[in-house]
Amino acid sequence: MGKRTSEQAPMWIPTTDLPVSPGHPFYARLNGILDEAGFDRFAEELCRPFYAPVMGRPSLPPGRYFRLLLLGYFEGLDSERGIAWRAADSLAVRSFVGLGLEATAPDHSTISRTRRLIAVETHRAVFTWVQERLVAAGLLKGRTVAIDATTLEANAAMRSIVRRDTGERYQEFLTRLAAASGIKTPTREALARLDRRRKKRTSNKDWKNPFDPDAKITKMKDGRTHLAHKAEHAVDLDSGALVAVTLQGADVGDTTSLGETASAAAEQVAAAHAKSDPAAELAEIVADKGYHSNQTMIDLEAVAVRSYISEPDRGRRDWTKAPEAQGPVYGNRRRVRGARGKRLLRRRGEYVERSFAHVYDTGGLRRTHLRGHPNILKRLLVHAGAFNLGILMRQAFGRGTPRGLQGRRFAVDSVEIDFGMLVKRAWIAVARRWIVSQPTPRLVRVA
Repeated sequence: MGKRTSEQAPMWIPTTDLPVSPGHPFYARLNGILDEAGFDRFAEELCRPFYAPVMGRPSLPPGRYFRLLLLGYFEGLDSERGIAWRAADSLAVRSFVGLGLEATAPDHSTISRTRRLIAVETHRAVFTWVQERLVAAGLLKGRTVAIDATTLEANAAMRSIVRRDTGERYQEFLTRLAAASGIKTPTREALARLDRRRKKRTSNKDWKNPFDPDAKITKMKDGRTHLAHKAEHAVDLDSGALVAVTLQGADVGDTTSLGETASAAAEQVAAAHAKSDPAAELAEIVADKGYHSNQTMIDLEAVAVRSYISEPDRGRRDWTKAPEAQGPVYGNRRRVRGARGKRLLRRRGEYVERSFAHVYDTGGLRRTHLRGHPNILKRLLVHAGAFNLGILMRQAFGRGTPRGLQGRRFAVDSVEIDFGMLVKRAWIAVARRWIVSQPTPRLVRVA
């Protein structure tokens, strides 16, 4: 039996002796799609203004930078440290990103620095480029769009909030209230009792986080009160592709944010279909009852967009104070109660929730590691583009994520498989069938 001994590492290794990875079949096919469409040339031309001719540290090529962010979605990596570690660890990922074995994987600080230098509009242009590929494949119509929002946990703690007027921390504020009420040296239990008796203890009008002013205090879906952001999706109901992504404060109401998301969706549909004839435009919006209001119905009718928005039960309406809203509200109510309206609302729940699950839950962005809406929106746009690339890959490859290949079998012409591996698997299958076909031996009792 051989034993492990310490050996001196060789000083020189021929390049022919370096380990070579056959590559992940999903990433190999995705790289083929990106290279065929000229993604690297597009990204380099788009990011040319952000690169100086003379630099200090080695720069990160634009195509490699955006591939690293795509990797964060496909691998479910929430932080840029995790992306950098994955790129340095996996040979298949290095092949996808375009890193040779002799090259050093980019550090997380390089990824962060590149993200801060490249503008939000550049990331949005990459998102539009992916949408153009969907339009060319017939997978993005953009005529009927569903809108919904979800909350993202901010990279900020409630314990660090301060008063907007005095700058006091929460503990200092409670101590001052206790001293004003006659308690000179309050204990933690006394401060907790005092805090429970107060009404509206944490309001965004009175409190803020000094490290992330864009994070707002809100109640999460699981009942916790936390600092969070609000991400809103506009999804194409013909294919499930993401049309637009916007980011607001968590305290912004749905009826307030609908206008921004609808405008962004209309602009993205026009930009994605700019080269198609005839050009498509947004015509219908589907949403839940949180988006229903008189002003929303009036605004959508003013821009000639049909609404399919569920109406909350408000009882018998009195239109004497808002007669101009009666017609739009009744028209929306009639469409929602129809067969097509019910079908669109069911599809809305399926497609929008699917985009939330892929982009934030399995995509790793349910809790953000970035601060400030511009920084967070950059990663959201690339994740949304990766989600749309998954739809394109599902049509061309049969699977939209690398995890979809686990435990699956494919045809030989769809995945490049080593012939020796096929022969080995065939012999294993023959041996298993032969073993199963053999008669089971009987046990005989010996006296």
